[in-house]
Amino acid sequence: MKSYNIAVMGGDGTGPEVVREAIKVLDVTTKKFGIKLNYTNYDLGGERYLKTNEALPDSVVEELRKFPAILLGAIGHPDVKPGILEKGILLRLRFELEQYINLRPVKLYDERFCPLKDKQPEDIDFVVVRENNEGLYTGSGGFVFKGTPNEIAIQESVNTRRGVERCLRYAFELAQKRRGGKPWKGLKPDDTKKGQASQLTLCGKTNVLTYAFDLWFRAFNEIGEKDFKNVKRDYAHVDATTMWFVKNPEWFDVIVTDNMFGDIITDLGAMVQGGMGIAAGGNINPKGTSMFEPIGGSAPKYTNLGVINPLAAICAGQMMLDFLGETEAAQAIEKAVIGVTREKVKSLAAGKMGYTTSQIGDLVASAI
Repeated sequence: MKSYNIAVMGGDGTGPEVVREAIKVLDVTTKKFGIKLNYTNYDLGGERYLKTNEALPDSVVEELRKFPAILLGAIGHPDVKPGILEKGILLRLRFELEQYINLRPVKLYDERFCPLKDKQPEDIDFVVVRENNEGLYTGSGGFVFKGTPNEIAIQESVNTRRGVERCLRYAFELAQKRRGGKPWKGLKPDDTKKGQASQLTLCGKTNVLTYAFDLWFRAFNEIGEKDFKNVKRDYAHVDATTMWFVKNPEWFDVIVTDNMFGDIITDLGAMVQGGMGIAAGGNINPKGTSMFEPIGGSAPKYTNLGVINPLAAICAGQMMLDFLGETEAAQAIEKAVIGVTREKVKSLAAGKMGYTTSQIGDLVASAI
């Protein structure tokens, strides 16, 4: 029996509730497929910070390096100033554990929950690969004359060749293998004749951010031409990308972008696929510790009411199994989630599902 050690961080607000349901589904799934997950719980989040004035001890970071994966609920507490927990826990883990990829599948399971007119599940099935360690999120910059009428605030976007290239290579490799060699429906017949089975779109702003995205664009084309000729390359400005997410989401297969743009377009992607209640993401270190989470916040107003949607957290567990190489088990969870989404729930929004948080977990577990 394969065995994996998993760190669990329920976090704040509704985080512990949705993680509980994710683990419920994982336990049923792993038992069926002959896998064992050994959980270690970490009490990290707003309550701990308020008691200790420490967001993330150095010793805990070192402990987390020993796990292949972390399952996270949510970080964010109404009594803690915004930015303290996000920087002190989330960004610190992403940077120190070198989780340089933020992976966001955008997949519509049921057209009832799509806000776009006449779009079907076959129209919305793409992945956003967001660079997760650089850009505007490094904290590079500062103030001049702070607190005076002449105050200047500078926030610098840091883009290194190493950081950009490893993100691009991950995205190219994902595009190459994502459809198992089958042509993506968005390719033109001529592309298929060239042996291209997938498309990778670089989302940027080359017309304004002429330094950062000059590097991205050159590396994108150099890597693609040299090592990934079977992947069709495409480019879209970030503003055009948001427009096409709404107008023609079927144009996209795999998208790669920087930290800031990725943060923005993935939330739009979540809405396109049905809302935060179904959207999961992974912070990936391909050779180290990765962290999986529902992308919605801690939703403190719904804490302990049993009304929050746990499907995104369950999908995060599915992504975690896939990362661990347990593809068959991961597919079983996704199939169960699709079935429950299509056949059971009335809505993906908190309090409107027609079931409690725990009942949704039971439905998915029963469908495995």
